[in-house]
Amino acid sequence: MTHRARVALLAIVCIAATTAIPHLQAQQRPSDAAYYPGADGRWERRSAGQLGMDSTRVAAAVAFAVSSESRAPRDLLLAHVQSFGREPFGDAVGPFKERGDPTGLIIRRGYIVAEWGDPARVDMTFSVTKSFLSSVVGVAFDRGLIPDLGRPVHLDMAPVVALSHAPRSSADVTGGDPGIIRPFDTPHNRRITWNDLLRQTSDWEGTLWAKPDWADRPDADRSAWLTRERKAPGSSYEYNDVRVNALALAALNVWRRPLPQVLAEYVMDPIGASRTWRWYGYDNSWIVLDGVPVQSVSGGGHWGGGMFISAYDQARFGLLTLRRGVWAGRQILSEGWVRMALTPTPAQTDYGFMNWFLNTDRKRLPSAPASAFMHLGNGTNLIYVDPENDLVVVARWIDNGALDAFIGRVLAAIN
Repeated sequence: MTHRARVALLAIVCIAATTAIPHLQAQQRPSDAAYYPGADGRWERRSAGQLGMDSTRVAAAVAFAVSSESRAPRDLLLAHVQSFGREPFGDAVGPFKERGDPTGLIIRRGYIVAEWGDPARVDMTFSVTKSFLSSVVGVAFDRGLIPDLGRPVHLDMAPVVALSHAPRSSADVTGGDPGIIRPFDTPHNRRITWNDLLRQTSDWEGTLWAKPDWADRPDADRSAWLTRERKAPGSSYEYNDVRVNALALAALNVWRRPLPQVLAEYVMDPIGASRTWRWYGYDNSWIVLDGVPVQSVSGGGHWGGGMFISAYDQARFGLLTLRRGVWAGRQILSEGWVRMALTPTPAQTDYGFMNWFLNTDRKRLPSAPASAFMHLGNGTNLIYVDPENDLVVVARWIDNGALDAFIGRVLAAIN
């Protein structure tokens, strides 16, 4: 970014942070009434001073975010080829798109204090997708479709029929029907519960959508790829997108309808999100459900796909989680679900449900309160949620090593 462009950006941010809009001033709400942005992109802006923040420091935090842009290529397919694409079975099987400029929002007490880049631009959000996936599981739990998170997942699974599969051969039936997917039928996988999948402690074994579980972030010891002993479900944490996709398929089976439709009806539409977000799976993740082709979506962009979403819509979701699942008097996610999502996983105490990252002992973000949490994905895509300071911060395409320094600057702006 040129010096002239940076100066222009800071001028815009400072104006947004310090200029009061008269017709909004006339609609000042009592301090004890929680504000929620309206639908159709309506979101009130307030000056930093009105919300107990210093405008100069807010501008400095924004400038730091802009100057700390991720060093990965903006062509996200190229970025994949240079990173995860080098793994075994690393070929892209879902869509990628070129990302935009560093972008974000600072929101306090529900109001926008500052924004930069193009917050309306729809970009990939990678593993922040997992927070949306766990939310549709949460809605299923809240409605009794999943009666108990300690219940083995295989009890809720029907036969899954792949839309495309290898030809059946009457000469070889030893391997079973290639058109049937059995993700929870091994002795180990039959022990896996919904809670294990949500906390990434299942050690699920198998291949799904042509991706073996061991091929995601594979062990440095190649001899262990196919031979290692499985760990008891719940006993060990491992971040693994194949297993996340197994959860997505299980959730699709329970809902019996496409998960993007579920997310729209029960979460995104009620919080006034735009109509521009999309949730994709893979070229080969199609199944036949009640006679209709349905795509099982992915839980991230590890091989492409996942949520494509704007920063404004990310911020709405962050505000929903800040308000403990409540939106304008309506309980979208139950208080009980949010409480469980924020409960540390015994095997990984800075992780709740996917992808609710906790700041346990302030290890992940030393500058932030221990009560803060975040929805986090590659890129880096950050939705920072801080109940102690009534704060939501979205930062997209920021270098991962700059996250704590950036959040520290935002918090330093609070008077």
